[in-house]
Amino acid sequence: MSQQSPDLSTAIASPLPGDDQQFWAQAPADELIPYILTRYHERHREQLPELIRLARRVEQVHGDHAECPNGLTDHLCYIQQALESHMTKEEQILFPMLLRGEHSLSRGPISVMRFEHGQHDQALDQLFALTNDITVPAHACNTWQTLYRGLDTFCQDLTQHIQLENEVLFMGPAAGKAL
Repeated sequence: MSQQSPDLSTAIASPLPGDDQQFWAQAPADELIPYILTRYHERHREQLPELIRLARRVEQVHGDHAECPNGLTDHLCYIQQALESHMTKEEQILFPMLLRGEHSLSRGPISVMRFEHGQHDQALDQLFALTNDITVPAHACNTWQTLYRGLDTFCQDLTQHIQLENEVLFMGPAAGKAL
């Protein structure tokens, strides 16, 4: 998050309220956006490099096993690049617009973000296919088990992230009105 707008920098420094879904449904953008940045954007940036490292190791060691998720490392690299591009657009374009109350101008960027959220959902579907729905094989080593636990957490986090933006941030009080 380099070169943040003053509005976004101020919002990030604000204290965060509790993790209550009812609260977020009524929260203004200057409370919800910092939560999204801290809870999801920062977390995805921490999760993906470690998941890629673990996937690479599993594929190198177990690549000849039928249940090995061959191609997972490349797919996680794709997800990381797509998600980083997406989050950067939110941080540099959309979130500052919402914080400035430029709701009518935000319709185009919101439309793009919703489209990209659909692409992220498709990427998760492919991840589930590669990992047999993140089912740990009986013979899986500790690294493989750790990878799948991390993938499960990442998928839950990304799904919650997308839902919070689509159903709360892009609608209602945080967006000024339904967009």
